[in-house]
Amino acid sequence: MPDATAPAALPHAEIRAAVARLCADFPGEYWRRVDGERAYPTAFVQALTKAGYLACLIPTDYGGSGLGLAAAAAILEEIHRSGGNGAACHAQMYVMGTLLRHGSHAQKERWLRPIAAGELRLQAFGVTEPAAGTDTTAIRTTAVRRGDRYVVNGQKVWTSRAEHSDLMLLLARTTPREQAVKKTAGLSAFLVDLRAARGKGVTIRPIRTMLNHATTEVFFEDLEVPAENLIGSEGDGFRYILDGMNAERILIAAECIGDSRWFIAKATEYAKSRVIFNRPIGQNQGVQFPIARAYAASEAADLMVQRAAALYDVGEPCAKEANMAKLLAADASWQAADMCLQTHGGFGFASEYDVERKFRETRLYQVAPISTNLILAYLAEHVLGLPRSY
Repeated sequence: MPDATAPAALPHAEIRAAVARLCADFPGEYWRRVDGERAYPTAFVQALTKAGYLACLIPTDYGGSGLGLAAAAAILEEIHRSGGNGAACHAQMYVMGTLLRHGSHAQKERWLRPIAAGELRLQAFGVTEPAAGTDTTAIRTTAVRRGDRYVVNGQKVWTSRAEHSDLMLLLARTTPREQAVKKTAGLSAFLVDLRAARGKGVTIRPIRTMLNHATTEVFFEDLEVPAENLIGSEGDGFRYILDGMNAERILIAAECIGDSRWFIAKATEYAKSRVIFNRPIGQNQGVQFPIARAYAASEAADLMVQRAAALYDVGEPCAKEANMAKLLAADASWQAADMCLQTHGGFGFASEYDVERKFRETRLYQVAPISTNLILAYLAEHVLGLPRSY
């Protein structure tokens, strides 16, 4: 019987097949070793970069592939469906959108071309702060203009991949909140060259977490950023990064679909081959039904991911769809993860099966990059018209 989740049965089949061939060089043993060592998957990221996949959204004018978000989603989904983890490098796809949409031609020429060529990594997104959490308008990191430079002071947290990135997209307050015309004003976006900043105003400290996510906290102390690294207009940074958040949610939703399909395939294979009481456990409805439910949930969520990506690619409003895609896909992947672990029983906890690693990895998306509760609050207020809850 054909695999209903095989690349040929899905959009962008050629891209998926090519990504799957690349991922075959990085099997479970590779990811287990990287996870065990808490290491960055450098070889994998280099292979993706060399193949041009991390430059898929960069226009051809700047050396990229000029593909749409749906193609980028297919790339990341296939990485996760193959048992890998695109979180090591997915930020480059959506972070650079702020530069692409709001940067000057000179900035694009300076930064996008070497990013597309694989000479620079733009992986770090400096937004979240310890006291502000998901209330981005409450951030306290400041950038004060002094001549041809901005001087940055403050702290960021959960800034993933900062240790492995050449550039950071930084959001900082250029106007005190109490002086801003509204709470979303007075925030500005900058490109920070981490190569020059490390040890000269920037300190990066890793945070150990339950999964290998290369996340950090970043401290800024009188960091000087050239004024020419300001993206767009001063004070409009919050609006700029919102543009990228829909893309982020769609792409991470695609990763969740990849995870769910990996879990479903893994559980199905195990249920067919594992024999207890002289019969495969997959013959039992108590094992069959959770797998079937997870499959149905995953396929339904994928339709929303595809719809959100299609709207994004034609420039239509898609905040509702992007949020629902992330919510439904994250729920589907977590449902599939729990099912897969339960199907494997005690063996699911053994690292050699990769289930426990993927279980930990996909759990993140109930919380990040936006929690399910905030998505529900957004839908309640902005879609259904219910009273604002926060």
